[in-house]
Amino acid sequence: MQMTIDEIVEETRSLPQDMVAELVDRILMTSHGGQKTTHANAWSAVVQKRIADIHGKKIAGIPGEQTSAKIRRIVGR
Repeated sequence: MQMTIDEIVEETRSLPQDMVAELVDRILMTSHGGQKTTHANAWSAVVQKRIADIHGKKIAGIPGEQTSAKIRRIVGR
């Protein structure tokens, strides 16, 4: 029996954040035809630098709620 989208989302709530990020990344890559290794490596380096900058207090992150609200305004939901 297939899981519903709600069931899948609920299952991800118990996973560590890095696993959820990898899952989302894999789904997007599969849906959009993948990515060249050189691009993936470059993107990964940028992401890791930004994470380090946030953890090192060099830059401030934007709260998820604020980002979600902005996305909803943009897409009209």
